Amino acid sequence: MASKHVKVAVSGAAGQISYSLLFRIAAGEVFGPETQVDLHLLELPRGLDALEGVAMELIDGAYPCLNRIHVTDQVDQAMDGIDWALLVGASPRKAGMERGDLLGANAPTFKVQGESINRMAGEDVRVLVVGNPCNTNALMTMKHAPDVPKNRFFAMTMLDELRARGQLAQKAGVSVQDIAHMAIWGNHSATQYPDYTHATIGGRPAAEVIADTDWFDTDFIPTVQQRGAAVIKARGASSAASAANAAIETVKRIHHPGSKDWFSVALVSEGQYGVDQDLVFSYPCINEGGQIKVVEGLEQSEAAQQRIDASHRELCEERDAVLAMED
Repeated sequence: MASKHVKVAVSGAAGQISYSLLFRIAAGEVFGPETQVDLHLLELPRGLDALEGVAMELIDGAYPCLNRIHVTDQVDQAMDGIDWALLVGASPRKAGMERGDLLGANAPTFKVQGESINRMAGEDVRVLVVGNPCNTNALMTMKHAPDVPKNRFFAMTMLDELRARGQLAQKAGVSVQDIAHMAIWGNHSATQYPDYTHATIGGRPAAEVIADTDWFDTDFIPTVQQRGAAVIKARGASSAASAANAAIETVKRIHHPGSKDWFSVALVSEGQYGVDQDLVFSYPCINEGGQIKVVEGLEQSEAAQQRIDASHRELCEERDAVLAMED
């Protein structure tokens, strides 16, 4: 992935997350100031007029890194020759909709996109799913792109990690730069486990710096798990800007090797920590020479393991539900 010319497909490109994302990609923040970027912007037909307006703004920004913009409602055109697919667009959860209904609404979209990536994408393509339920949407995408190596598919849990880092920094009265080894396990849902037990603050264990066990269990974990709902309640809209920021941070950590700190991302399990193989599960990861690897050998308390197991069960249920839809 050392190319100085990158083709990036973004689905749901007229949406609020993409509106916070695209201009930062065009500015060179993600792939570097020396890399030329082609943006393949995918939207539903009803969103094309709005997307044309976004494209106008991108042109008007005169970004030196922005080489070309292609606006389309045709999936194959969007995925043609791409190096990265950022699958942001997804059917939102509506009033009265159960999680199973949400899975059913999204499965056909990610099936089509997976098939198109399989046919059209470049040989080194990487795929990051942002649209929720992102773990299982990534699983569906991967399932329908059998010619693409499984280790190229990811789902975003960096937003949860950054939320957790923010909470730790606020509580400890330090900069977020002092927080390290913060990890999110499992699903990008309310069952996720924000693992503070291995986190450090200024090089010291977080639980030593914040000597308040009750706060971690009764405040920190629920706050991180429910942060998305809290943002919606407070501002009347979802956390688009912070989600876009997390997507940028995820792509940077995958695309650019070198950082020694862990980062959280959901990837295809190879059975690490007893998780079902091929489940898209969030782990603490590192980038070793461009290869994303799960941090091995971490020990968990019984309480922590129970939380991880609960998220594992939920993801297994989601997987079984979407696979049953295809039978």
